[in-house]
Amino acid sequence: MRCPFCSHEETQVKDSRPSEDNAVIRRRRHCSSCEGRFTTFERVQLRELTVLKNDGSREPFDRDKLTRSMIIPLRKRPVNEDRLEKIISRIVRELEQKGESEITSIAIGRMVMDTFAEIDQIAYVRYASVYKDFREVSDFRDFLGDLPDGDVAAKKTA
Repeated sequence: MRCPFCSHEETQVKDSRPSEDNAVIRRRRHCSSCEGRFTTFERVQLRELTVLKNDGSREPFDRDKLTRSMIIPLRKRPVNEDRLEKIISRIVRELEQKGESEITSIAIGRMVMDTFAEIDQIAYVRYASVYKDFREVSDFRDFLGDLPDGDVAAKKTA
């Protein structure tokens, strides 16, 4: 693997260990040219996925983009990095196991929404506000009214 610091072609693996759920291998590497140390992660990829966007364009599935879209609604919420990594791995595995090489951005968004609904209602509402393109306070009220505890929240604000 190429060194990210000096671009030297040869680096050595100093340590390898599986993640907690054995879905990822973490490798600690060393560059003999610049003495730099860095970490790489190895994951199984069942198939190449392409995301079909709302505007009809296509782009390769990007796990990092999925991660970023989930980190923002979880800011200051009680979900740690390890749990988030397991959730993301589960979503990616489900996408790969569907047997389709193209997946719509709507389907990915729905999977993330369903996941947030299970793990954290605040993150669920935060994500929904972007996913469903809320433009006014009334959009939030309508959405919160559909939640199981939404009636209580709506009565408190009235």
